[in-house]
Amino acid sequence: MQDFFSADTLDFISAHQNDDVAKLALKFSSSKDIDIRAALQQIEGRQIAKVKLPTFANAEDVVYPVKLSMEQCSSEKTALYKQSVAGDGATMIDLTSGFGIDFFFISRNFQKAEYVERNADLCRIAYHNFKVLGATNVSATNADGIELIKASSSHYDLVFLDPARRDKNGNKTVEIKDCEPDVAALKDMLLSKCDRMMLKLSPMLDIKSAVRDLGCVEEVHVVAVENECKELLFVCKKDAEFKRIVAANIKSDGKTEILESTASYSGCPAYSTPLTYLYEPNVAILKANISDCLASDKVKKIAPFSHIFTSVELYENFPGRKFEVEKTFSMNKKELKANLEGIKRANITCRNFPLQADALRKKLGIKDGGDKYIIATTDENGNHLLTICRKV
Repeated sequence: MQDFFSADTLDFISAHQNDDVAKLALKFSSSKDIDIRAALQQIEGRQIAKVKLPTFANAEDVVYPVKLSMEQCSSEKTALYKQSVAGDGATMIDLTSGFGIDFFFISRNFQKAEYVERNADLCRIAYHNFKVLGATNVSATNADGIELIKASSSHYDLVFLDPARRDKNGNKTVEIKDCEPDVAALKDMLLSKCDRMMLKLSPMLDIKSAVRDLGCVEEVHVVAVENECKELLFVCKKDAEFKRIVAANIKSDGKTEILESTASYSGCPAYSTPLTYLYEPNVAILKANISDCLASDKVKKIAPFSHIFTSVELYENFPGRKFEVEKTFSMNKKELKANLEGIKRANITCRNFPLQADALRKKLGIKDGGDKYIIATTDENGNHLLTICRKV
């Protein structure tokens, strides 16, 4: 770190690494011998990394970029998942590397790995960190990745891209054509340079439309962390036919719930009104739209578009939230009055229901919170149902 900071600045970082950054900024607005701004950036970066990037946080001499780059970079959990999807081989290149978290973990699968980033500061920081972390198989180039690979005669086992999801005004974008670079427009050139390409795209993207627009997708991975959808991964090959979609939810204990559906899957689940237990699939499964794969003789779906499941006996390993049913009733005024008496608070979920949760809560006169859950849905026959549950 001596190449980046003075000895006095390093001492300040070490002495205050666990302190509140906002309070430090007020207390130490300037100093003759210490670069306060740089020091605060490092202290804040270390504190974020403790939760988000434990491998980096546990290493000495790692340098951290500005807060925006720390916020935008992948977490270690999602980077490790990408490493598991990326495959292996002799060579890979990351054309939009940023802080290099995805690159660092994916590079472990390859004999040689090329980091490319057009921001010179990020490039310098990332390459320093790779050396600190013992990555001897990597190189780093400060350049525009697309221009570099266009001019290159090299062929790679893997090309990885994470297109920027912001326009020239800094506003967030979702559609592939609005990201930079536009990989849909460049796909033929990119695929001519590699055996396979992996794209990290917005979790808000419509998957079917993206598969159609790219036209070279072999598989899609929907990646969630603790039931929050984080990203979509598209694995592409020249002349590929779509094979499968995978929903992956990385849990707090580090384990990953995985459900996949092949392109040929055509199962038709059986339906049932609410039984003893209800289940709501995790967000990765819902985003991937493959919840039908969960249906079986023991676990039935409420209705084709309800995405709520039910069973007589508890299915402990269901990938999502589990509830025990107390009572089920219709939206009939008399039934509402009789079954909601005494309930002042409840957590409301609406699936395939004519009202959103906030509107239903207002209609029922119930505040948010508490230990009761009300799941509103529609059964196979079009009846609107409310089920009062407790979380299992």
